[in-house]
Amino acid sequence: MCFLRNICNCILFRISMMDFTKTAKVLDEVAVERLNQNAKWGEQNHPDGTGWLCGPDPGLAKKRYEDAKAARTLTWLEILDEEFAEALAEKDQGRLREELIQVAAVAVAWVECIDRRKK
Repeated sequence: MCFLRNICNCILFRISMMDFTKTAKVLDEVAVERLNQNAKWGEQNHPDGTGWLCGPDPGLAKKRYEDAKAARTLTWLEILDEEFAEALAEKDQGRLREELIQVAAVAVAWVECIDRRKK
């Protein structure tokens, strides 16, 4: 039983590493784009401009997400829109950072999905 568990763990580890390799490839592309942005505009230090209704309504974005999920018509658009709307509504720097990481993670997952379609 212990031997079988070790084999299963080894297989799961290899599968997760394959998935991570795909994510790392996309993150490399993001890093290159960040270098290009810095080369073009230099270091950017703008105010956040969040915490008030300056963009998509988080409640409406959440409703569109939940409706699409319930109808089984959920797309990357609803997922990213919901995360982005939450980020724009944040006043707290720590929470804003967490929300922006979620936005970035969804964007990376979307790119990975596009890449899978190419195969």
